[in-house]
Amino acid sequence: MTGPKKRVAVLISGRGSNMTALIEAAQAKDYPAEIVLVVSNQPDAAGLARAREAAIATAVVDHRPFGKDREAFERALDDELRKHGIEIVCLAGFMRLLTSWFIGRWRGRILNIHPALLPEFKGLDTHRRALEAGVKRHGATVHFVVEETDAGPIVSQQSVPVLQGDTEATLAARVLEIEHRIYPEALRLVAEGRVRFAAAQPEIKNPRG
Repeated sequence: MTGPKKRVAVLISGRGSNMTALIEAAQAKDYPAEIVLVVSNQPDAAGLARAREAAIATAVVDHRPFGKDREAFERALDDELRKHGIEIVCLAGFMRLLTSWFIGRWRGRILNIHPALLPEFKGLDTHRRALEAGVKRHGATVHFVVEETDAGPIVSQQSVPVLQGDTEATLAARVLEIEHRIYPEALRLVAEGRVRFAAAQPEIKNPRG
């Protein structure tokens, strides 16, 4: 590895199991990123204690005092990230939809993990919907965050078979194992500069009409 490690913040709202996978991966000497901050919008998120145990700085930016002013909440979040010199943001069970203001500030530097094989099953309840659709394979995707939910360029993706008799819980557990594997791999690729965000070319409208 050449050059300093990229400074990464992980945003969580709960237990942060993907956060833990990233922290563990980043402990390797040759890993190109360092998890230097964990931020939660929930003061009682279990993942905060895990981060502290790993000697990582934590911060709480509670969304509730901001009411419906999502951008004001994000400005406070942005201040916290910049205070710590963050270069890459990883969402790990962060249950807040981000506005175009925040995404614009961090474009090409925000990663998210989604429990489905995008572009299939965007949004919530992915395991239930996969079972209802009768798909043979399901999985997880790491992607760059853009304004449209779960629609950014894909960095990494892996699948598992959907087995006879699977429930939401059994399928979710199998997918979670994959999540913990591909998120550190995807962050490595981005931190090393081997994968870069490239915005789609703007659509050229027909001038006639």
